[in-house]
Amino acid sequence: MDKILEIKNASFSYDNENNVFEDISFSISKGDVLCVLGPNGTGKTTLLKSLNGLNNLKSGEVILKGNPLNSLSFTEIAKVIGYIPQGHIPTFPFSVLDVILMGRSPYLGLTESPGEKDIKIAENVLKNLNILHMANREYTNLSGGEKQLVFLARVLAQEPDLLILDEPTSHLDFGNQIRFLEIIDNLSKKGLTILMSSHFPDHAFISSNKVAIMKDKHLIDFGTPENVITEKTLKFLYNIDLELLEISNNRKICVPIKSNSFFDFDFFKE
Repeated sequence: MDKILEIKNASFSYDNENNVFEDISFSISKGDVLCVLGPNGTGKTTLLKSLNGLNNLKSGEVILKGNPLNSLSFTEIAKVIGYIPQGHIPTFPFSVLDVILMGRSPYLGLTESPGEKDIKIAENVLKNLNILHMANREYTNLSGGEKQLVFLARVLAQEPDLLILDEPTSHLDFGNQIRFLEIIDNLSKKGLTILMSSHFPDHAFISSNKVAIMKDKHLIDFGTPENVITEKTLKFLYNIDLELLEISNNRKICVPIKSNSFFDFDFFKE
């Protein structure tokens, strides 16, 4: 399969001394859904920013569709990568359609306004996500789940080959989490490549065909969810006891085992 993104021995540091992540190598191809798992502070968000050209690597290389990432302009990158960060709250009350049309900016000049083609693309994305009825609503008045769908629509309007999503389900309720993951699964079946970070191992079983495990700045495992997500690995990652249970359709879920060993609850009685 055609490689969309390849990372070779990548390391990053904000101060050029203490690495946030180091010696990361992997690749993803067209239609892959890669879920990056790891505890807080292990460098997942910084890695995703680096893969999007927002951070300059200390060492190593990122190859995007055969081209070194550092040789591409932000506009060229934006035509290939659609990026959703963890926080994205517009200050001004733009309409949903206007927010999505912002995704067309890589194809427009500095003073150029969106044309009929851009509006048609935005409306088609809204239609495909079943949110065309929201086109004239103010983005700031939407619920968390609605906002996430609109922001997904915005990056899809960029017509990218790769989506990079930083914890895209972290602020969604349970139902919207599952619906969002089903959309991700459908997009991958249409040939879109997706790289996302998550704190929920269960999500990798729902939508991903590849998993990367990060801990203490390093990539410690990479492969299919079935081979990589094990009880031993998850206990090591999160320092908790848990069980992996198989449910219908041969899918697995993670079930934590309650433990009171982390806190002295007598403290709260004083």
